[in-house]
Amino acid sequence: MNSHSSKRWLSLYPKDYLPELEPEAINPLDHLRKTVKHHRRNPALYYFDRVISYGELEEMSDAFACALLDLGVRKGDRIALYLQNIPQFIIAQFGIWKGGGIVVPLNPMYKEKELSYYFQDANVKILISMESLFHEGIQKVTEEAGVGHIITTSELDFLDPQSPLPSLLKGVNKIKNLKTIDFMEILERYRGDHPPEVNLLREDVAYLTYTSGTTGPPKGAMNTHGNVAFNSEVYRHCWKLTPSDTMLGVAPLFHVTGMVGHIGACIASGTPLVLFYRFDTKTAFQMIEKWRATCTIGAITVFIAMMNDPEIKNHDFSSFRKVYSGGAPVIPAVVEQFEKLTGTYIHNVYGLTETTSPATLVPLGMRAPVDPLTGAISIGIPIPSHEARVMDLSEPDKELPPGEIGELVFKGPGIVPGYWNKPQETAYAIREGWLYTGDVGTMDEKGWIYLLDRKKDMIIASGFKVWPREVEDVIYLHPAVREVAVVGVPDPYRGETVKAFVALKEGWEGKVKEEEIIHHCKERMAAYKYPRQVEFVREVPKTATGKFLRRAFRVQKKENHQS
Repeated sequence: MNSHSSKRWLSLYPKDYLPELEPEAINPLDHLRKTVKHHRRNPALYYFDRVISYGELEEMSDAFACALLDLGVRKGDRIALYLQNIPQFIIAQFGIWKGGGIVVPLNPMYKEKELSYYFQDANVKILISMESLFHEGIQKVTEEAGVGHIITTSELDFLDPQSPLPSLLKGVNKIKNLKTIDFMEILERYRGDHPPEVNLLREDVAYLTYTSGTTGPPKGAMNTHGNVAFNSEVYRHCWKLTPSDTMLGVAPLFHVTGMVGHIGACIASGTPLVLFYRFDTKTAFQMIEKWRATCTIGAITVFIAMMNDPEIKNHDFSSFRKVYSGGAPVIPAVVEQFEKLTGTYIHNVYGLTETTSPATLVPLGMRAPVDPLTGAISIGIPIPSHEARVMDLSEPDKELPPGEIGELVFKGPGIVPGYWNKPQETAYAIREGWLYTGDVGTMDEKGWIYLLDRKKDMIIASGFKVWPREVEDVIYLHPAVREVAVVGVPDPYRGETVKAFVALKEGWEGKVKEEEIIHHCKERMAAYKYPRQVEFVREVPKTATGKFLRRAFRVQKKENHQS
C-alpha cells in the first residue's frame, strides 16, 4: 500500500497538539484512580439535582465489584448493562472492571428477541437492568440464555430526595417483589469493602460493543482497555478538558460515543458528567444553565432537535463552547443556524464503534472547511497517533491521491483488534492493522477529510453516482425542512431514482408541496442528483443514538416494489 497521505494533516495541528500522544494509562481504572487521588471531593456526576463525588463513585464501584465477585464473577466474564443514562451505569461499569469482567452495553430499546441474541452470543453471566424494562418476557430469555443472575435498579434511586420529581420521570414508581437482586441493597451491604487488585492489560477487552448489524447479524466489537484509555486521553487532550469543565451527557451511555466521549473523557480529565435519564430538549436546556455545562458530543439530530424547540431563545448558552457532533454527517446549514441561535459553533468529530469513538475531529477553535465539489463539511483531521487513507472502491489495496473519492481507512491505537468470535468478519474489516470503515469520502491536499456517505447508501441513477448526504444538505437549506432522509428507489428508466422523505417544521405542514422541494433542489444541483420524488413524513426514523435510519425507507420501498 503506497501512501499518498504522507500525514499531510500534521501541518493543520494547532501548536499545542501532540502528533504522537503517549498514553498515561493502561486502562480506564488507572484514570479513575488518578482522578480520585487528586479530586476525591470534586463532583463526578450530576443526576438532575443530585451530586455524586469522585470519592463516592470509587466507593460505590468498589462495593459493586465485591458483590459481583461473591456472585462468582471471574476475569473475562461478560456482564450486560441494560440501562438508560443513570448513575448506576457508571457505578456498575467500573465495578465490573474492578471485578475483572467485560461490560456488554445494550440499548434499552431492545426487545426479547434482540436481547436473546446478545445474551447468547456474548454468553452473558449477569444482567443489570432497569426495573421499568424488566418483565416476564425478559426473565424468560435470560433463563434460556443461561444468564445466572439479574440485578435491577430504578431511575429514581439516585434522585435528590429534597428536589421535586423531574418531569421526565413523572409517573415512574419503584417496582417491588421482582425476585431479582436489588442494586441499591448490594451497594449498602458491601459498603466499605474493597475488591482485590485486578491486573487489566491493554489488550484485555473492556467493552463488547455490538454494531447495528445492517449487513448481517450484529457483531461484538472488542474495545480493549488500551483502546478506551487512549481515546479518552485523546478527547481530554484535544478538547482541553479540565475539572473546571462540565460535560452535558446527551449521547446514550450504551453507545461508544457515550462510553468514551462522555464517561472516558470525563474520568480521564476529572470533568463532571451531567446525566438526565434520556435526551430531552427542555431538560437539556435546564441542565446547561443549572450546571453551566461547557462541553458535549452528540449526534447532529440532538442539535437539530434543540434548534426546533422554540424555547431555545430563552436560555443562556454562554458557557457552552466545546461542542462536538459525531455519529452522523453534520449538515453545514445546521451548524450555521445553531451558531446564530446560541453563539456556539458545532465542531465535527467522526468515529465508529471499531475506532473506539474518535478517528478524526476538527481541532477546538478551528472551523471546518466545506468541500466545494460535494458541499460536505469536513469531519476534521486524524486524531493524534492515528493515520488515515482513502482507498479505491474497486481495488481496496490501491490508495487514492488527494481529491479522489474512495473508502476511508484508519490505523492507530484506537482501532479494535476485531469482533467477538467472528474471525472472518475481523479479517475482512481489519487488514494489516487498517480498519476499512465502509464509509466513502475524500481527503484534500492539506489533509482535511470529508465524509460523503456509506458505501451501501450510494444511489446509481442513469449510471451516475449520487450520495444521499449531498442531496440532504441541499434540502436542509429550505426554511421549512426539519429532517430529511434520501434513498434510491427502483426506476424502470433510470435504474434507480432519488427520493426524499421530508419532515417539516411545526407550522409548515400543508404549506409546502412536493414540487417546491424538487424545484428547490433542481436549482442547486446537477440534473441527475435532484430528487424526482418527495414524500412528507411526520418524522424520520432514527436509531437510539440519533442516526437517521435510511434503511427503514429502503426496506419499505423495496417491499412495495416487490408487491
